[in-house]
Amino acid sequence: MRLKSFAVLALFLLAGAPAASVSAQSATAPRSAEAFAALPSLVEPKLSPNGRRLATRVFRDGAPYLMIMPLDGSAPALIPTRGADLNSWKWVNDDWLIVGIGDRTPFGQGGEAYVTRALGVSADGRTVNPLLERLRDMAQQGDDLIWTAHDGSPRVLISVQRSIYSNEIKFWPQVYEVNVATGRFDLKVDSHEGVFEWIADATGTVRTGVGMSPSGNQDRILYRAANQTNFRNFPGKDSAGNDSKYPRAILADGRALTIGDDPNGYSVVYEYNLASMQPGRVVHSSAGYDIDGVRLDPAQTRLLGVSVAEASSSTRWLDPAMNALQVEINSLVKGASGNIVSTSRDLNRSVVLFASPDGPGAYFLYDRPSGAMKQLGFVNPAIQMAKLNPVRMVRYKARDGLDIEAVLTLPRTRAAQNLPLIVLPHGGPFARDDMSWDWWTQFLAEKGYAVVQPNYRGSSGYGTAFAEKGEGEWGLKMQDDLIDAISHLAKQGIADPKRVCIAGASYGGYAAMRAAQSDASHYRCAISYAGVSDLKRLTKDNFRLLFGSKSKKWLRKQAPVLSGVSPINSPERTAIPMLLVHGRKDTRVTIDQSRHFAAKLKGAGRDVIYIEQPHADHHFSRATDRLEFLRAMEAFLRRHNPS
Repeated sequence: MRLKSFAVLALFLLAGAPAASVSAQSATAPRSAEAFAALPSLVEPKLSPNGRRLATRVFRDGAPYLMIMPLDGSAPALIPTRGADLNSWKWVNDDWLIVGIGDRTPFGQGGEAYVTRALGVSADGRTVNPLLERLRDMAQQGDDLIWTAHDGSPRVLISVQRSIYSNEIKFWPQVYEVNVATGRFDLKVDSHEGVFEWIADATGTVRTGVGMSPSGNQDRILYRAANQTNFRNFPGKDSAGNDSKYPRAILADGRALTIGDDPNGYSVVYEYNLASMQPGRVVHSSAGYDIDGVRLDPAQTRLLGVSVAEASSSTRWLDPAMNALQVEINSLVKGASGNIVSTSRDLNRSVVLFASPDGPGAYFLYDRPSGAMKQLGFVNPAIQMAKLNPVRMVRYKARDGLDIEAVLTLPRTRAAQNLPLIVLPHGGPFARDDMSWDWWTQFLAEKGYAVVQPNYRGSSGYGTAFAEKGEGEWGLKMQDDLIDAISHLAKQGIADPKRVCIAGASYGGYAAMRAAQSDASHYRCAISYAGVSDLKRLTKDNFRLLFGSKSKKWLRKQAPVLSGVSPINSPERTAIPMLLVHGRKDTRVTIDQSRHFAAKLKGAGRDVIYIEQPHADHHFSRATDRLEFLRAMEAFLRRHNPS
C-alpha cells in the first residue's frame, strides 16, 4: 500500500522581511480570537549542514507544506503533502533530506490504520523519491529513521513493518539501508519477534533491539557488539509499562548513553556499560526534575547537551563549542535567552528562537562571522514580538499532602483578585506544562480569566514516584489535584471559587468530561477538545498500534476499572453545561469518543454543544479550526462563566 507522494509545486517566494530587532513590544489593546488562532510562520526550522538552506514546515490555506528556503535570497521551493501529514524532516547531507509523512488509510479487511512513509527530497525541491516503494507488502510503519550517514553520502537506516498481522514475523520491523537519492535499499537487520525499536551506533551498525516477550509480560532487549555477530538477549523488567534501561545512543567514541532513574527516582543521563549492560556514571542530572532528552550532533556522533524539564524547559550545553555559542548569542540581546534550534556544521550559522511565556517571539538567523541577527519568521505573525499576559509557577499542597506545581497565567488588564478561573489540565497524562508560550491559555487570560495548569500526579518531569502516584487514579485523585488548585488560588485571593470552569484537550478533555460528572459542584461548565469518554474503546484503538498490547496493559494500570471512570457510561450524571469539539481527522483520539458521548448526553437531556470539525486533527494544525474553537469557547464561557 502506498501513500500519495509529494509533488513539487511552482516555486513560492517568501515575502522578505527587513532585519528585525529582537526587543519585545508591549501590548496595550486586547487581542482578538483571530490573533491567537494564527499559525506560526515556520515550524521547526532546520539548517542544512553547510548552512545555505533552511527546511521548515509552513501552512498555506490550512494545509502543511515542506518549504526549502535558500538563505542567499533566491526563491524557496514549496512542496505539498497532498492530504497527508508532514511529520518529520531531516537533512541527510547538503543535497538531500528525508521526510516522513502519514495518513489514516483503509487497511486490512475493512479496517483503518495510521500509515507512515518516507520520502527523499532534493535540496532544490525538484526531486522527490518515495522510499522503499518496491516493498509491496509495506505495513503501517514505514518512516522510522534510526540513522543518517555522516560521510556526506545520502544513506540512511529506516525501520519498517512488512505485515499488519501480529502473528507474522514481519509484523516486527526490519531495518533497511536506503540511498535517498537513488531509492536503492538493502536489508540490514531482519525481524525479531517482539522487537519494535532498533538503535544504531554512529557508524550505522544496528546494535540494540528493544521490545517485549511474546507474552507481553517482560521487556526484551537484544544487543550485539559488531555488525556480523548475533544478537544476545538481556533480561528486562517484568512490569509492563516501565522501560528497562538500555543503550539509547552509541557515540563515535564507543560510549553509550541511556536515561534512567537515579537512587532518588529522577531521570538522569548515564553512561552505559556495554559489557555488563548496566548503567555506569551519571553524565548529568537536574535537582528535583527529570532529564527528558539528550541533544546529539546531527550525525549522532557526540553528546552536545541535555534537555531539562524544569519550570522552563531548556537545553544545557555540555559541549564547550555549543556552550560558547549560547553565551555569545545571549550577550547580543539584553535580558533575553535564545534557544538554539539548529546550527550549521561549522557553527557559523544558527537558527535561534527568542520567545517567552508571555510572548510568542520569533525565529532569527544568527550569522556568526558578521554578527548579524536576521528575522526569519514569527511564532505568531499577528502578535509578533508583543508581550501579553504574565505567567508564573506556583506550588500548592494536594489534600493528601502531595506537592503540586502549576503554571498560573493572569490577565494583564485586571488586578489578581477574585478573578474568574479556568482550570486547564494538560493532555497525556504523562506530560507536563511549563513556562512556555501557550496560545490557548493566553487567549483565555486576554478575555479576563486567570488560568491554572496543574501538573497533577501522574505528570512527567517530577520523578518516577510522582508519576506512579497517578497509577489507578484516572478520574479519582488526579481530579482531586485539580480541585485543590482552585482551593489554593481562592485562599490566595486570586480566584473566585464560585466562578470556575474546566477545559482541556485529549486527556485534559477526559478530565473535563469526568469533572462534569464527579466534581460538578466545583465548576460552572466544562470544555473538551478531542477528549476521551470511553476508556475501553481507547484500549481497543491502541491495540491496533505496533506495541498496542503494552499500551493496553499500561492503561489498565492507570485505570483498573475502565468502565467506572469512563464518562460515556454515566451521561445522566453530567450536571453542568458541556462544550465538546472534535476533529474528524484526529488519528490520536478517534472522533467517536466525542460523537458518541454527545449523543448520549443529548439523549439524557443534558446541556451540551457538540461541534465536529471536518478537517481538524488532534493538534490544532489549521488556523480555521483554532479560530472556530476559540470563538465557540468564548461564546460558551460568556454564557456560563462570564469574566
